[in-house]
Formats: sequence, structure tokens, C-alpha cells
Amino acid sequence: MDNVFFNFIKPVLAFIDKGDFFRKPFGWLYTIIAVINLIIPIAVLIAAIDNKVFSMPGKFVFVFILIFLVVAFVAWLSFQIWWDRRDKVTITSQEGEEFIATPVFSHLIQTFGEWLGAWIGILGFSFALFSTIFLGEEARLLSGQIGLPFLETGIFFIILMPIYGFLTVVFFRFLAEIFRALTSLANTAKRQLGYFEKPE
Repeated sequence: MDNVFFNFIKPVLAFIDKGDFFRKPFGWLYTIIAVINLIIPIAVLIAAIDNKVFSMPGKFVFVFILIFLVVAFVAWLSFQIWWDRRDKVTITSQEGEEFIATPVFSHLIQTFGEWLGAWIGILGFSFALFSTIFLGEEARLLSGQIGLPFLETGIFFIILMPIYGFLTVVFFRFLAEIFRALTSLANTAKRQLGYFEKPE
């Protein structure tokens, strides 16, 4: 039945099959996440003001200022990660390939791991270092007041947080590469089968 009534959906399906349906929205998503990272320091500052961090003893205010500078730095770094990757996610697959959603998803996994690893490794290490030096066990009070209760203190975490950050990047990169490898093998097998397939 070759008429408009039965075929008006074809342009939409063709758009999905080409992969733009997956790649372009992910590019927009990356842009949004990049901008959100720039807002994180503002959110931390607002949480600190609401919880009256600046009314606490001077050593808490001093450590907060140090941590805030680190948060601002990691937020800017995170912005650059997502902003740089937003262009690369749009070329994760080529038109005509059978598997187009998986490369996009694997790229998201890799980028998320890089982002999370940066926060864990840099912010986690910095908070553990500054709080251990200046606050000791009282550091838990500050982490709750600035809205980051998952941050820990102590020599143990000074050593572990950079390792955790590195392993986070490696683990998510490993998952992403598994997905990409499987997709590459599948696309290659499909092309080879099509090449050797005899025309009727």
C-alpha cells in the first residue's frame, strides 16, 4: 500500500534509523549537564549560607573557603569534560550501521566515569586533606553543613580518594570499551556477511 496514509511515518523512521534520533539529543544532554556543573558551586555556597557556615568558628570558615575553591575548580573541569564530549557523541556511529544506540550509550558511560572520577579523586582528596589538617573529627560537621555529607576525613581517605577516582575512570572506561568492541564486531560481521552474500 504505497500511499501517504500508510507511509507518512517513513521520514520519522528513517531519521531514527540514521542515528540522529539518538546522537543529537545526547549532544543536548551533554550541554545541559555541562551547564549544571557550573551551578554546583553556587548551590554549595547557598547551602553553606543557609546552614550558617560563616557563623561557625574561624577554622570551619577557612576550610570551607578552601573546599569551595576546589569545588569551583572541579565544577569548571567537569564543565569542560561534558562540553568537549558533546561534539564527540554526535559522531559515535555512522549512517548505515546496524547498531547506533549502543555506541552513544557507551560514550555516555565513559564520560560519566570521567566526570565522577574527577569529583571523587580531586574533591574527595582535597576535603580529606584540609579537614584532617585543620578540623580532625569535627570535619563531619562541615561536610553536612555544606550539603556534601558523603565527604570523609582522615589519613585513610587522603590516600584512598585519588585511587578511588582513578579506578572509577578506569572501570567506566572498561564498560564503555566492552560495549564499543561488541558493537564494532557486530557491525563488521554484518558488513562482511553482506559482502559475501550472493545476489539472487
